[in-house]
Amino acid sequence: MPNADADPSPRPDLIGSGVSASSDDAASPPEDESGDRLASAGLQESHRQSEYYSPVPDGYIRGRHRYVAVLGTVMSGLGKGIFSSSMAKVLKDKGLTVAPIKMEGYLNIDAGTLNPYRHGEVFVLDDGTECDMDLGTYERMLEQPLSKHNFTTSGRIFHEILDRERHGVYLGRDVQMIPHVTGEVKRKLRELALRGDGERPADVVFVEVGGTVGDYENGFYIEAMRELAFEEGPGSVCFVALTYIIEPEALGEQKSKAAQLGMKRLMEMGVQPHLIACRATNPVTPKVLEKIAMFSNVPKRRVFSMHDRQSIYTIPDDLRADGLDREILSVLGLHDRVDIRHEDISRQKWSGFVGKLTGERPFEIEVGITGKYADLRDAYASIDKALEHCSAYFGVRANLRWMETTEIDRSNVEHALSGIDAVIVPGGFGSRGVEGKIACVSRCRTAGIPYLGICLGFQVAVIEFARSVLQLREASSTEFDPTCKQAVISELPDQKRIEGLGGTMRLGAQTVDITPGSLASFLHDQKTEIRERFRHRYEVDPAFIERLEAGGLVFSGRHPEQPIMQVLELPSEAPPDRPDAPTHPYFIGAQFHPELVSRPLTPQPMFMGLLAAAIRERYGTDEEAWSRLSRNSAMRRWLNGRAGQQQTV
Repeated sequence: MPNADADPSPRPDLIGSGVSASSDDAASPPEDESGDRLASAGLQESHRQSEYYSPVPDGYIRGRHRYVAVLGTVMSGLGKGIFSSSMAKVLKDKGLTVAPIKMEGYLNIDAGTLNPYRHGEVFVLDDGTECDMDLGTYERMLEQPLSKHNFTTSGRIFHEILDRERHGVYLGRDVQMIPHVTGEVKRKLRELALRGDGERPADVVFVEVGGTVGDYENGFYIEAMRELAFEEGPGSVCFVALTYIIEPEALGEQKSKAAQLGMKRLMEMGVQPHLIACRATNPVTPKVLEKIAMFSNVPKRRVFSMHDRQSIYTIPDDLRADGLDREILSVLGLHDRVDIRHEDISRQKWSGFVGKLTGERPFEIEVGITGKYADLRDAYASIDKALEHCSAYFGVRANLRWMETTEIDRSNVEHALSGIDAVIVPGGFGSRGVEGKIACVSRCRTAGIPYLGICLGFQVAVIEFARSVLQLREASSTEFDPTCKQAVISELPDQKRIEGLGGTMRLGAQTVDITPGSLASFLHDQKTEIRERFRHRYEVDPAFIERLEAGGLVFSGRHPEQPIMQVLELPSEAPPDRPDAPTHPYFIGAQFHPELVSRPLTPQPMFMGLLAAAIRERYGTDEEAWSRLSRNSAMRRWLNGRAGQQQTV
């Protein structure tokens, strides 16, 4: 719906038309045939004699879409993604269609080759896009699958511009940061507005600009947002600035000077924020909020405290309680698009989850995460959140013990895992810490500790089984030892023919066939086919599959057509014809990444099964505690046997 209050200047016919907004250019001759050709291709590029360049995709209606730009000041890591996704959820709950995008300043084409210590977890989308971990926050908050359209980097934008230049798209123009690079940013935002959530055009596009105001690498994004606000007209873009309120321990009070200077830097770039979110450890005092409002020309009712919370999932309700939703709707003129009934239903569902999350949880379990990046929890952010979803569902508290596998070996693994009720061995690349992971697998398998292996955790489970059960002492992976004589894990021939570091990766959502009657089938509600997200290069070598299965390892998930093993497990009971076969109460591994699809309202089944097994491990012999836990209907479903029979303690 067009905004009735929108300022008519600049004229709609000038946006992306190739005609300058100045009166001297108003009588410019019509575009030549090249310009018509580009326009007919949906590009609507600017005329080569005009300095104006702002591409508009076919079908885009000025005034139909709104934008919320989220910018950070003072320092990075303030939680722009958490705020942006929380606010997007609040508006989605009101019945609006939202579409987020994260714009990164680095020159990498995507996040695929970034070390987790540099940038946290690499999150993988259904279409195989390797992106920033904030995209995971958006998907979890919005319960909405995203795609490559929701993420970009400076490198990707520059690559696309240079490719166009080489193909003559700019008609001999000297390609510049302004207007061409900023124009490309605006193109992406307008295209995303049209695409929306994949089903409907977006009412609101949430634009998160990575980094900090004042960084060289993100300056053109901020300039593009300034230009977009000018071109779309008043009431089209709401600028939100996140800042940081320092509280030096030696002073014992909050100081706002750094935040004031951050606001000043933003306004020097031509951007006047409409709202300001003040990050802090403790609630920001009224005095500090008043100072921020005074020095930034923002009404005090639009300056609010975004201090540390018990969980990020409580933030949407806190934003609503502070009236931030009403303020953004007022800035953007969207009150008339709110669906009250939709909001009531959505809030009721979310409140149920938050109530479990923040409520009393008298029972606790210890979950060990044995990884090679354990010093940085952001490297396993999705695993952390998946466990948070499941523990809230069960009403228990999952205490996470992060363990660096470079410090674990067979001599100390028993001590390292003492007191642990369940173990997760997560993904990773390279040989560092792998022997420690194998030691953890061995301890879990032989001691009956509930185990979930993810990606590399799946592969090291195969290696450990081959070494210990099949007596293949040199079993390993060609990733760790290219000359390995017993490579039970290797790169398949079809993958080896693909060149490039990222070229051989299996990425994105793919189908997995599940064996009926298996643990994997039970966890996924008896489904025989699921879709999960992959990010790996190495596979179980088909030459060893028959021997591994003969030894008792069950491959319960496979590729529909190729001999690619995707889920492994050990049975809880030995088959009648093989009473000596290895068994385990809960031992499962996935070549895919189940943590990427866990959501607050729909926890991932493999994690649910792991925590249920951990609860049984901890409280199964405590008659009083077990009686209380068993009264939980949710718990009973996940403690069922694989044939649907209740397992006894």
